[in-house]
Amino acid sequence: MRVPRRIAHFNKHVTNPLARAITPWLPSLGTLEHVGRKSGKRYRTPLLVFKTYDGYAILVGYGPQTDWLKNVLVGGPTLLRKRGRVVALTNPRLVSKAEAAALVTPASRPLYRGFPYDEAALLLTIAGAAC
Repeated sequence: MRVPRRIAHFNKHVTNPLARAITPWLPSLGTLEHVGRKSGKRYRTPLLVFKTYDGYAILVGYGPQTDWLKNVLVGGPTLLRKRGRVVALTNPRLVSKAEAAALVTPASRPLYRGFPYDEAALLLTIAGAAC
């Protein structure tokens, strides 16, 4: 299920600023810090993130035209703030939700599969992790 663009716009300007305040305490939320591919500005986007064996999977609910996704795919510096930790991420790659599900750790898999986003997931590797 792809979320309509008007909802994405609302979330970007209203929901995301509020969500950033609670992401440190919720297990499947994290704040992705990325650099704008055109502006060079640093952005912080709250997202659904799930642990994989060498990094994280992030569900893509707004389609491939989403700004945060485009920014991360160009390969700029990307950090994840999750539950009080900051993790540098590399090697962004867009895959199907099913392909990423096989890499999500067993503890996170039921929640991952439960979200209705079925379009894609972004896989990122923790910087320095063996591939």
